[in-house]
Amino acid sequence: MWRSVTVVAVTAGLLAPTGGTALARAQGGGSPGAAGIGDPYYPLDGNGGYDVQNYDLDLRYDPATDVLSGQAAVRARATQDLSRFDLDLQGLKIASLTVDGRPAAYRRDGGELVVTPRASLHEGATFVVTVAYAGSPRTIHDVFGASGFFHTDDGALVVGEPDVAATWFPANDHPLDPASFDVSITVPSGLEAISNGVLLDQRRHGDWTTWNWQAREPMATYLLGMAIGQFDIRSHSAGGIRFWNALDPDLFRMSADPGDPYGPTVGAVATGSLARQPEIVRWLAGLAGPYPFSAAGGIVDDFAGLEFALENQTRPIYPSSSFSDPLDGDLVIVHELAHQWFGDDLRLAGWQHIWLNEGFATYVEWLWQEREGVRTVRETFDSFYATPARDAFWTVAPGDPGPDELFGDAVYYRGAMTLHALRQAVGDRAFFAILRRWASSQAGDSVTSAEFIALSERISGRQLDALFQRWLFTPSKPARA
Repeated sequence: MWRSVTVVAVTAGLLAPTGGTALARAQGGGSPGAAGIGDPYYPLDGNGGYDVQNYDLDLRYDPATDVLSGQAAVRARATQDLSRFDLDLQGLKIASLTVDGRPAAYRRDGGELVVTPRASLHEGATFVVTVAYAGSPRTIHDVFGASGFFHTDDGALVVGEPDVAATWFPANDHPLDPASFDVSITVPSGLEAISNGVLLDQRRHGDWTTWNWQAREPMATYLLGMAIGQFDIRSHSAGGIRFWNALDPDLFRMSADPGDPYGPTVGAVATGSLARQPEIVRWLAGLAGPYPFSAAGGIVDDFAGLEFALENQTRPIYPSSSFSDPLDGDLVIVHELAHQWFGDDLRLAGWQHIWLNEGFATYVEWLWQEREGVRTVRETFDSFYATPARDAFWTVAPGDPGPDELFGDAVYYRGAMTLHALRQAVGDRAFFAILRRWASSQAGDSVTSAEFIALSERISGRQLDALFQRWLFTPSKPARA
């Protein structure tokens, strides 16, 4: 996401109640999967007892009624002998639910959908939960502002973190359980429907058109996005990557600078910045290794209710406000593309490690500004360090900010400052080796701050506990080394 004191390690794997599997075997049955995956900030996010492999979503959305109807087939593998399990789902009405084609009992418990199959599922078994549902998904309003499912003037926009997936499909809604996605979206003909990954085809049938998207690389559920409405879709290939870009045509009627009605439009600025994506990807590959996915691109909507950009895997979503001028436009593209490595391919093991996403993407912005001759990384670091010690900016420890400060300034800027402090301590050669090794050694994995600290010490040959304690986990202004 882009915006203008002990490390708690969450085990990478889905959690089951202690001794649950052994008990199930002793009794010849199963035991319930945990109602949460173990995140200390969001105890009921995600679920235990199974590992999702694929979501196959068949969706239909009618902007005239704001109703989303769908069928979700969730293919998963049991990680324990399982008598029942939860999915995360908020607000939508269920028409039917089956497990492996057989009707299963279910009940709602707040944001939990508790499913009891007819027979216990054995550890290691693959099963498919199919849920038919419908409703008008709600927009989330919390400390992060508005996010999630937005009903726009000509369609819908789905974008947000950390809790968004459960508002529009049943999910194991935590980054610890990524999966591949097949997404079919049926909308009134004349509208476009864009999601993640590769566009397989689009098929018109009467007054409706179905758009079929496929994201084969595993993805955290919050990174699945959707945009429905009138969009100008442009596709091209560069460097072996297929790009799909979707721009709201209204952007070409909006002045990027309201004070200069004869200046470039938002659409023109966005087009220019999106055109630099292949160049930016090549530059990022020099820092972090090959681009981790087979598709890329971006979605830009003029919807005024969207106040942030998000790194939706392979297809970030940007608000029109990101493109007030070419420099801002380029920087937000750099930030969200950096997340494709740091945040998407390397996923958080727990939300307290959010600086590994936002601090890294912010520092990459600083590197890009230096590359473009805007200002040096040192100048940017110094400008933030000049913030007075009494300022609230220093009271948030970015390595464990708490849920209320998950997207606070300290996570972004103190997080980036931590990386620069590390660079100053170990030197450029070791620092950039650390960045590249971090991206390559953890590719496709869930990550923690402790793992990054250990890698930094291993590559640099230095003991760095004091540095990271000072910059990440101390709620006060660090002394300069």
